Amino acid sequence: MARRALPTAAAFAVGTALLLTACGGGGDDSSDKIEGAGGGSDSPSASAPASADADRPDVSVPKDLELVFDFSAPSDPKQAKAVDNAANYIRALKHGIVKQDVNDPAYQYYSGAQAAQYAKTQIKEWVDGGWVPTGKDRYFKSEATELSGGKAVLVTFCRNQAKSFSKDIKGGKVHYGKESLDSYQKFSVLMSPPNGADKVWKAQKIEVQGRVKECRG
Repeated sequence: MARRALPTAAAFAVGTALLLTACGGGGDDSSDKIEGAGGGSDSPSASAPASADADRPDVSVPKDLELVFDFSAPSDPKQAKAVDNAANYIRALKHGIVKQDVNDPAYQYYSGAQAAQYAKTQIKEWVDGGWVPTGKDRYFKSEATELSGGKAVLVTFCRNQAKSFSKDIKGGKVHYGKESLDSYQKFSVLMSPPNGADKVWKAQKIEVQGRVKECRG
């Protein structure tokens, strides 16, 4: 994924109110399962996507692509749902890449605003390159912070893509690489709660920082 500057939680908070006004805010999602202030535990959340609602889109990926989410499950239900659906947003993005569909309904279900556009842009880069991901893609060190009086949750987490590679759709050649600082990223995802037609917590904004030493330790 593209590497972009990662703002602080305070910087995210500045634009949260305006963003929530545009996309909706408030409410909760009692049917939804489940990076850091706000509490958490050492128990990792499930690596498989939540399936509480029958109308949720498919976010499965081929067996040669392993998505690992070693996330801590916050004790606060609101934060837990935000963390879980931040993971689902990543799963949905990967699903769109595998399907080579820039308009894949999966990422649209789990995102809105800038986060949806980010997913579409990422998928298009893979489509244009003629690649799909393969290997093991690991996400860890999750934390959750409530913003705007609880109307949004900032979820941050690290990524280790050292064992994740691109594979040519035509011919199946895998482009291997060696582990380095470039393998480590930090994600910051602004999640908004269910509101109106939205049934789940959705990613509204995402920023990604590359070459993050704290994620390598």
